[in-house]
Amino acid sequence: MTENAAPFGRPQTGRSLVTTQYGIVAASQPLAARAGAAMLERGGNAADAAIAANAAIGLMEPTGSGLGGDLFVIFHDAKSGKSYGLNSSGWAPAGLSARYLQSQGHSSMPQRGIHSVTTPGVVAGWDALRRRFGAMPFSQLLAPAIFYADHGFPVTEVIAAHWAGAAPMLSEHPAAAKTFLIGGRAPKTGELFRNPDLARSLRLIADQGKDAFYQGAIAEALLEISARHGGAFTAADLAEFEPEWVDPIHTTYRAWTILELPPNGVGIAALMMLNIMEQYPLAAWGFHSATALHVMIESKKLAFADMIRYIGDPRFSKIPVDELLAKAHGAQRAALIDMNSAADRVEPSHLEGFTNAGGADTIYMSVIDKDGNIASLIQSNYMGFGSGLVPPGAGFMLHNRGALFTLEPGQPNTLGPRKRPLHTIIPGFMEKDGVRIGFGIMGGFNQPQAHAQFVSNIADYGFTIQEALEAGRFTKPTFDGCDVLIESLIPETVRGELAALGHEVIVVPPRSSAFGYGQAVMSTPAGVHFAASEPRHDGAAIPEMPSLPG
Repeated sequence: MTENAAPFGRPQTGRSLVTTQYGIVAASQPLAARAGAAMLERGGNAADAAIAANAAIGLMEPTGSGLGGDLFVIFHDAKSGKSYGLNSSGWAPAGLSARYLQSQGHSSMPQRGIHSVTTPGVVAGWDALRRRFGAMPFSQLLAPAIFYADHGFPVTEVIAAHWAGAAPMLSEHPAAAKTFLIGGRAPKTGELFRNPDLARSLRLIADQGKDAFYQGAIAEALLEISARHGGAFTAADLAEFEPEWVDPIHTTYRAWTILELPPNGVGIAALMMLNIMEQYPLAAWGFHSATALHVMIESKKLAFADMIRYIGDPRFSKIPVDELLAKAHGAQRAALIDMNSAADRVEPSHLEGFTNAGGADTIYMSVIDKDGNIASLIQSNYMGFGSGLVPPGAGFMLHNRGALFTLEPGQPNTLGPRKRPLHTIIPGFMEKDGVRIGFGIMGGFNQPQAHAQFVSNIADYGFTIQEALEAGRFTKPTFDGCDVLIESLIPETVRGELAALGHEVIVVPPRSSAFGYGQAVMSTPAGVHFAASEPRHDGAAIPEMPSLPG
């Protein structure tokens, strides 16, 4: 079946909501979700479950996550009703700059290799989250991942396919091939995979905490591979890194409050899209109507033009967050949409006093515990298997998040010492009248687009979180032109109407990675908890089993 709903209808779903009064972990690998649920059953909370599930998924889905990547979290504290943001994205080495790379013959930012690596933030992020909100030690939280790394686990279908696609790149690097290939090939669906080197690294963290990663044996391995490949990392680049607690930024959309994390992430683009979309009666036009989709696609172009111009690391340049999120600014941008024609190119806003900015693979999980605390967590290696470099004996890949820097001088996102790159991975959260939803949909620059569509599916059309995830999506991977990828779950007649408006429609089969993979959890004032995991991936929403007598 290629159409999941006629316009004005509801999407057909392949899965039901998971519903309980207790906790639930939704993740893209069921064994990892179960590892998180086990922490809930042992008295842990949403923070504990998220760390345990993330550690397990770093082993089980190394194509998109692991100890060598970065991490962002929105944590909602049910008792206080407040939401907190954690930015644990790493910085470039102090000795690395755009001028240095240009002197080495680079005309653009390297996309793989040691110069694409920034200090990995995930372990420091786990530590910060555990210290502020968690209840369990690393020795318990990392136990499931250590067990599976030692004893092995069967690889799931979607992950196996991505792993196979990365095999040629892994084969180019001896340490990567030794760690992630079996006899020179990727593990097949259902084949057992072990990673004893990763088990050793996790044991070090369980015993010594984050210092094992940033100052101990793991740090030494990272510095060794940096030196071997001509990198600029020093011991101080690792030891001095600290994650940052931040206040989420927000907007309102149809009376819902939508939270994202501030720059250097791109969550602001999702909020800008929503501010533009809110100027139009999408609900009256209908779900998957060509008119509503046209507005969404054009809103993406306008929001992303501003994002790529202005967003970078706010520690190095002033980012006009308030100006970009002003409702008046959204209305001004919305007025630029031509309802009869797709725009081939849109210009960014001209905000006086601000400079221009030059112009993957990830995992997302969400957790709710029995008390209603919610962890919306996203973690990434960036491109599939990241930089291609595995520190000797460490069992994990270093990410290549630095590939998103530009070498063009004087821009907010220009590579610089101890600077964090523009970051595509974004956790989401939304609430209205006591209903709270932690959600996310991974996939590079697809993420703000998918977030805005998810929010609209709930706020405009009243969908459940499962329907909102499974509904057919669009994504526009480029910044100029009229090209747009449309999932075949969107009706053929609608695709034809979009083409008549000038959109260059590229039809993509359903359940493609092009549209990202999402999870969501939800609480209601009645104390009932819901979770959804979409069928584009291998994932599942696993509920907590309450403690039973005897």
